[in-house]
Parts: sequence; structure tokens; C-alpha cells
Amino acid sequence: MSNQTLNGMSSSTIRSLNEISESDTIHLGVDLVSAARRNIGFLRSVNECQWLHRRATIAEAIRRYDKVWMPLMSDLTVQGSTPPMVLPPFDVEWVWFCHTLNPVGYRKYCVSRFSKLIGKPAIFNEENEDYALMRCREIWVQRYSSEPFENEVESDSQDPPLINEDLFNEVQKHKFLYSKLSEPYLCELVYLIAARQRYRGFLYMIQRFGDGFFRFVPALDILLMLLTHQSYPTVYVEDLKDMWDYMGKVVGLLWETVKEKEVEETKKLWERTFNQSYEKAGGGIAVELDKVNLAKLPIYWEVSDVDVNTKYKSMIPRFVLEVCVFVRLNARMKATNGDTKHNFLRLRMVRCHRELKLDKSLPNFSHDSWWKAWHLYCEFGTRGLMVELRGRGGHFFKGSKLLNSMAFYWNDLLRAHSITLTRESDQVRIVASITPPVQAPYLLKCVPDRVTDDSGAMISDVILKLNNYRPQKGRWLSRTVLDHAGRECFVVRIRVGGGFWRRGAETPSAVNREDRIIEIREGSWSYVAGSIGRAPEKVVGTATPKESPEQWQAAWQFSTGDELLINWGSSTSSSGLSFCLSQESSDSSVMLLRGRKMQYQEETAKSMAECTDKETRSKLAEEEKEVDDGFVTLVRFTEENPTGRATALLNWKLLVVELLPEEDAILVLLLCVSILRTVSEMCKEDVGSLLIRRRLKEAKLGARDWGSVVLHPSSLSSSSTSPYLQPWYWNANKVMQQHEDNSITRQPASNYSPVEGGDMLYKRGIIT
Repeated sequence: MSNQTLNGMSSSTIRSLNEISESDTIHLGVDLVSAARRNIGFLRSVNECQWLHRRATIAEAIRRYDKVWMPLMSDLTVQGSTPPMVLPPFDVEWVWFCHTLNPVGYRKYCVSRFSKLIGKPAIFNEENEDYALMRCREIWVQRYSSEPFENEVESDSQDPPLINEDLFNEVQKHKFLYSKLSEPYLCELVYLIAARQRYRGFLYMIQRFGDGFFRFVPALDILLMLLTHQSYPTVYVEDLKDMWDYMGKVVGLLWETVKEKEVEETKKLWERTFNQSYEKAGGGIAVELDKVNLAKLPIYWEVSDVDVNTKYKSMIPRFVLEVCVFVRLNARMKATNGDTKHNFLRLRMVRCHRELKLDKSLPNFSHDSWWKAWHLYCEFGTRGLMVELRGRGGHFFKGSKLLNSMAFYWNDLLRAHSITLTRESDQVRIVASITPPVQAPYLLKCVPDRVTDDSGAMISDVILKLNNYRPQKGRWLSRTVLDHAGRECFVVRIRVGGGFWRRGAETPSAVNREDRIIEIREGSWSYVAGSIGRAPEKVVGTATPKESPEQWQAAWQFSTGDELLINWGSSTSSSGLSFCLSQESSDSSVMLLRGRKMQYQEETAKSMAECTDKETRSKLAEEEKEVDDGFVTLVRFTEENPTGRATALLNWKLLVVELLPEEDAILVLLLCVSILRTVSEMCKEDVGSLLIRRRLKEAKLGARDWGSVVLHPSSLSSSSTSPYLQPWYWNANKVMQQHEDNSITRQPASNYSPVEGGDMLYKRGIIT
């Protein structure tokens, strides 16, 4: 369809997406919301089932599908009635699912072999699934007694000949389908309901303009509904019988490459039809554009089945959502365009990141189409965003004047149709859309605090007075663990000295190396006067130094049952570090990899791998070594993830960790502190500022809270390169720096009370 044709569409053709009903398009013969949730769960199981992707297994599954399952279904299917309530074995169901995603090929296969189209039962309840599978097993065993119900092909068996190469290719094409549909919000009910409505709008658009349009490119949420619809073949054919020829114009494969022009034409047609932006949060273009490299997402939020940290009452889950803001100038402002050239839009957060100011000049936007102004990821705790329309001062004025303000609150958006809201002023229309909030990785950091005694009370005259002036026994370096919102979660303590301090009589003395234990207590300080308080009583984890075996230079025994071995190597820098973490009882093995690996790896490392020039490669390697210094990635290997899954990233120099909900926070914190203790001792240097024994001033809570806002790469610009708007591990030193003068951060020993035991005591306990 030409631009002239698109522009020629009259305003009378514009419909509200929310008004589109079945009477305007087609009747959907299956519950696409429930079906999509079921399909995503099924695809996830397929993705985790490694044996299913072996060539021999697939070949056998195709044989079972072609020779047993489809003939069986043909016998059980009565034409014109609903499909029988039976479900095949897992491997056969995977082949069946892939086959149905080629509607034309599947229909041709069924008609040529069975003279009818074979449908799939709509089963979305777990109990009904179990019943359907059990019933299938009974019929299968009765009719094909010599054919095992499960796929019993040996993993090391030779590849059998293929009986249907086309079907094999179909299965291979969909091998990585889940990777395109793995975003955790895709299973959320509110998202799927909105996606179904947008799919209706997409079909309405095809019905009306299919004759004059060459290709339709679906957004991700629409494509999810399309694939789900196709996976129920009899329903799909019946629903779309009046527009079957048009559906061939839809790009229905995630791995298809399309031209940018085709995408733009689909966007313009949608905008002309519904007066809305086509893309939205969680509804971007899913297929790959020709000659366009898609940017790597700045956050990692894969689905986690379990949160092992719910046992720690002090830890509060962190929820993140995706946000897109689109802008379009009002047509009536066209004539007065000159009056708005000094105006601009400013995006701010309602809460948690009040320093954030992202500006976009108004003349950058168009009267004719929607433009994406901002694409970002926000914690749910930010509550919402504000878009301010501001006017710049005259030539001699630097400030700006607020002309209008439009608020978008997350709770309002979650209640809105399509999880989208529109706000309008005289000059602009603004549309904001979000994805449902989903649990994201935990963020924890350790900050310096006062020295404590054996009981956990801070060394202070206040505590001494409360104890009737009984001397405080023992000396422990203490660190307070704060979460992303600055809440106190744990207190980490490192034992350094024993004994008392009495004026002119006694001073605490350093304890033996094997007694320099690390302990973690759950909860926040109980403050008795100002910043003076007692540590929580509940100890949830300990690390004890032990004799290291041969070829290792340090060993720690954790209360979690894990043992950490550390080797420094021959290198004089931390690049020579190596680790071994062994576990007494676990269904997974663990590796500690130096640096940022897997999803935490920056593009520099990937560029280095592809670089052929020696000088450039060497330069990139040096940059990566410098940036990765202090980072360790925890990788777990399981049957579902034989190649490994990174469950935590820690920086032992800064005492900062990011961990998935499925990883134990106590284990990660123990690893972090133990590595820092060991490295400090090995290199005879306070590499992690452990000698600081005072709480340092943090940025004001709510000013620029850690991890509260992260910009998508498409929204990064020279004016928005703040490290606080990027993943923390891209520039960890900058994001985590303490907000104190150097004179305070590097406090001399004289600034500390002699009651604590003196600076030499802590140097002996940490670096000797």
C-alpha cells in the first residue's frame, strides 16, 4: 500500500481499538488467553528438555507422530465435532505443535492423508491434562501394544533415516522459539487480555485493507496470539475461512527477516486505523529487520519458579516493568509551529529517582505519526512517571517554565485497556504503555558501619552506659547490607579481636586466623540512640577459615555446607584468582568465573571475540580486564541447564551483589566477603576499604535510587549517559561510590576511638 493511499484514508475510518469486538472482526473459537499461557509453559518445558533436541530423538518423535499419533487421532476424530480429549506423549506433542505453526502445510498434510483436518483439544486445566494424557496412554497401549508410549531412543544411538524431512525442518526451525517468548510478563493475565484485543485489531486491519497491502508485520504480543491461534488448527481454519488468502500476507515466523519499509507501512496503517502507536511496551517488532542489529536488553529478568529468599523476612522482592512513551504533535498546532520551537518535554519519575530529567525538544516530533520518545525499565516502587511540557526562557535566560504536566501512574495503567493510557495538551498527545511488573533480581550492597562487640552491640559510650559500664568484650568489623531501596536487610560481621579495653590497662588483641570468622545476621539494627545500636540476634550464615589443601592458598567452610577454595596463582593482580566451590548435597554443580559472564557480559567482550586486528584485540582485552576487576559470576549447571545459568554476579571489591530469586542471598554474601578477606590478606593491602569503621554518607534516599530506572539502549544519548541509568555493573565504581569527601572516606587512625582497639588491630586482622 503506497503512502498516498495511506494518507488518503479519511478520519471516518479511524476506530478506537477498545471498541473493536467480534462483530467487527471474527469470532475467536478458542480462549486465546488460557491457550497462550499453556503454550508458553509448554515451550519452556521443551526448552529445558535437552534430550528432545537431539537429532535421533526428533527423528523418532516424527516417526511416532506420523505413523502412530496422527492415524490414531484420525480414527478418534469425528468430522464436524470437537477434537477428542486426548493428549499425546511429550515428544509427539512437540512435533505436532511445530507442524501446526505451518497452517498451509499442516492442512495439506491432513487432507492428503486423512481427507480431513485433525484438530487439537482445548485443554488448559492441569487435572484435565493429566486425564487426557492417561486416556491417551490407555488407547495407545490397547491399539499399539508393540509401540512404547514414551520415546525410548538411546541418546548415543545412530541417527535413523528421516521419514519426513520437511517436518524435521519445521521442528528445527522452532527449536529456539521459547527464547523469543521467554519474557516473564508474557504469562501475566492483564498482558494476555490486552494482547488478545490487539490481535482482534490486527485481524480487523487485515480484513479491511488486505487487498491493497503486500505484507503485515505483527508486533510481539500480536504474534504470540497468532501462533497460539495457529496451534489449534481446526479453530484457526474455521475462524479465518473468510480471510484465509489474506493471512498468507502476515509474517508469521520469528526468524523471518523483513525490510524496514514493510514494518513502517504496518505501523502507519495501524496508526491511521486506530490513531494509536503500533508498538508498545512488551509489543515491539519481534522479527528481525534486514541489516539491523537488535540491541541487547539492559536487564535480565528470566522466569524463576521459586524464590529461595522468602525465608529471610528482611528481604523484600524487587519488581520491574517495561515502559514506552510515544509522542505526537496535535494537528491544530501545525499553523503555530513557530511558537513551540523553544518548548520541550521532560520525563521525570514520581518517586525513587527524583534527580532524573530526560528532555526531548518538541520540534523533534511529528504531526503525522507517533514517535517513541522514551523506552525504559522502572521499578514498581517508582509509582509512575510525569511528562512535563516546558518552555525555555529567552536568549539570556537559562531556566525553563512549566507549561503543563501529565502524570501516568502504574496502578492506573494496569487498570487501563491494553495497559495503555493517553494524555493530551494543546500541543501534544502522549501515550504511555507498560508491561505487568515481574520479579527482578535482588540488589544488595554492604556499607561500612561501626565496630561491634561479641554480643553484636556497637562499641560506644552509649552502650557502655546501658551495660552499667561493664567493658564490651571482643571486636568485630561490621557492614550493613542494604537493598535497592536502601532498606537494612542483614548485618555482616568479621571477627578481628578478643578481650577488653580498659584505660591504661588492657586493649583487645587480634584473634588467631582460624577464629576470624564471618557471620551474617538477619534483620536491621536496633538503634538505641541516633546511629548507635545493636545487631539483630538471628545468625543465618557463617564462614570459617580452615586449612587449605595442596595447590590452594585459602579455604573457607560455610554454614550452608559449601566449601570455598581460592588460589592466587602467579599473577600479582587479581586476574590470577581462581575458585572452587564444592557442595555437600545439591542437584546442581557450581562454578565461580572471574569477570562478568553470560548475561552480564558487555559488548566489549563480544567485539573482542570477533576482532581480527591484534592491536585492537589487545586494547579491548586490557579494557575488559580493568572493567572486570573484582567481578565474579556464579554459574549453576543442572539437567535443565547443562551449559550453565548465571544466577548471581558479585563484586568483591565493592561488596555488591545481584542475584536471581532462585539463588541464596546468604551464600552469595558469604562468597563476596570471604573472597575480599582472602585477597586483602594475600596482597597485604586493604583492597576493599575494610578498615573504614564508620557509616559513610549515602546519596539522599529517593534522589537516584540504585537500579530504580534503567534506559533501553535505544533511549541512550549524549545527554542521558548517566551511569545511574544503566546496569550498575557497566560502571560499578561510579554507581557505588560513597558520597563523602576523601578526607572522611580515608579516615586516619586518629579519627577512631582507642576503645575500638586501635588501627593496628584491624590491619593485623585483615591484611596480615
